[in-house]
Amino acid sequence: MSQLQDPIRDGLQRGWKVLGGILGQAPEKIVCDVAIVGSGAGAGITAELLAKAGLRVVMIEEGPLKSSSDFNQKESEAYPQLYQESAARKTEDKAINILQGRCVGGSTTVNWTSSFRTPAPTLQFWQEQFALADYSPQALAPYFAQAEQRLNILPWLTAPNENNDLLRRGAATLGIAASAISRNVKGCWNLGSCGLGCPTNAKQSMLVTTIPAALDQGAQLLTEMRVDRFEMANGKVTALYCQNVMPNGALARMVPAQVATKIVASHYVLAGGAINSPAVLLRSGAPDPYGLLGARTFLHPVVMSSAVFAQKVEAWNGAPQSIYTDHFLDTQAIDGPIGYKLEAPPLHPVIFASTVPGMGQSQQDLLKTFPHNHTLLALLRDGFHAQSRGGQVKLRSDGSAVLDYPLTDYVMDGARRALLSMAEIQFAAGARQVLPLHEMAQPYTSWAQTREAINALPMKPLLTKVVSAHVMGGCGLGGRETLGVTRPDGVHWQLENLSIHDGSIFPTSIGANPQLSVYGTANRLAQGLVKKLTGRDVTLA
Repeated sequence: MSQLQDPIRDGLQRGWKVLGGILGQAPEKIVCDVAIVGSGAGAGITAELLAKAGLRVVMIEEGPLKSSSDFNQKESEAYPQLYQESAARKTEDKAINILQGRCVGGSTTVNWTSSFRTPAPTLQFWQEQFALADYSPQALAPYFAQAEQRLNILPWLTAPNENNDLLRRGAATLGIAASAISRNVKGCWNLGSCGLGCPTNAKQSMLVTTIPAALDQGAQLLTEMRVDRFEMANGKVTALYCQNVMPNGALARMVPAQVATKIVASHYVLAGGAINSPAVLLRSGAPDPYGLLGARTFLHPVVMSSAVFAQKVEAWNGAPQSIYTDHFLDTQAIDGPIGYKLEAPPLHPVIFASTVPGMGQSQQDLLKTFPHNHTLLALLRDGFHAQSRGGQVKLRSDGSAVLDYPLTDYVMDGARRALLSMAEIQFAAGARQVLPLHEMAQPYTSWAQTREAINALPMKPLLTKVVSAHVMGGCGLGGRETLGVTRPDGVHWQLENLSIHDGSIFPTSIGANPQLSVYGTANRLAQGLVKKLTGRDVTLA
């Protein structure tokens, strides 16, 4: 793989305008047409379209610029280099671990490629509850189709690895439908290390698609630069200020870095991702007349079930997350008891050891079974019930962001049902033992024993292992300013030259892996922004 072409290094040699870190100090002032905060799913799509329209675009990314030459499949290097807080970002009470990208390409550089259009029931709920009349499957379909074409999003036709096929076989035994997941890949080597950065450039992330396209059109990229705040006056943003950070995210301490870079633009696009985008607005003292900023921030809270099989599973090998079932979403009313989507995540030693419960001899015994281990996860669909209010983004004393996310009895009832569903599927697939990921659980050797144990477990935060890789909301869309921070066209309700193009604008969780929802929505909003700023019609694909 070391002999493969690296499109990022090639672009730098061609003269891309990239500064930050080892690539050079940014100037004290930059003037452009549009400044984009972030470089992930929403930022990348927006940057390509704006640059294609001839606008002078500057992207500002907090994380480093890493590429296929750097992606060596080592967890010890990938997590600190590519993830927020070294893949250890947590909610305020430490009860949920959150995986979010912090690198050029954002979470698209490190996600597992799962691609779903926004489910129709989710969009219908938004139409009814948030006055988003034009957010229908029919209205969004052409923008999803363009994103799918641009990013080669297609059903994964290769046979699933054993880790995913166990989900398929166990579900089939119980009469539960399971289907293949579409993936944004081209020429995938089936390595299984998507979460550590793709070493073959097969993953069609923003890193190798839209950002290079924007840079080829003359856009500028600032890396290892954290946007501190916007300057505002008379209902408009007048400038943004950003500072150098070190590769680990800490503010750089060298003297020149203490001088903030000021960027002045005609229009600004905030696309730093949920948690980060609301935090920028909070640090800026942005208008928030209805107390909505940072509120209704949603995760897909994830609970997991770990099983051991007689045969080798080798869950680190092969395409991750290629099979799913929505049976437990489709059988629940969207505003009833919380539903959940089941998938089979890849397993790597560090993330496995740091996720499973136990210590000492019990953990050693579990790690010995690693090649035979199969894990299922359940994505809980949060945000559709009166007891499902999500979380609140706050600022710590140093201005950094933290998410307060109470795990309510409503959510934890769904967590218990999800553990039961996953264990039953794993035993149906032939598991020798199943361990619900809970601090008071132990490995169980029959479905009857497991069911009794799960029903007796106290479903409490910090006892129940909860993680998430999907963060949404905090700058939610609303058809009226009393319902959201962001207008249906993506513009901030109170700041006329600020658009928000990332997952923070979703009024609820999606109920599916959200990357394609961001791509399609940002595509639509960015095309509208291009038309507004230039009068031109530009399409993604």
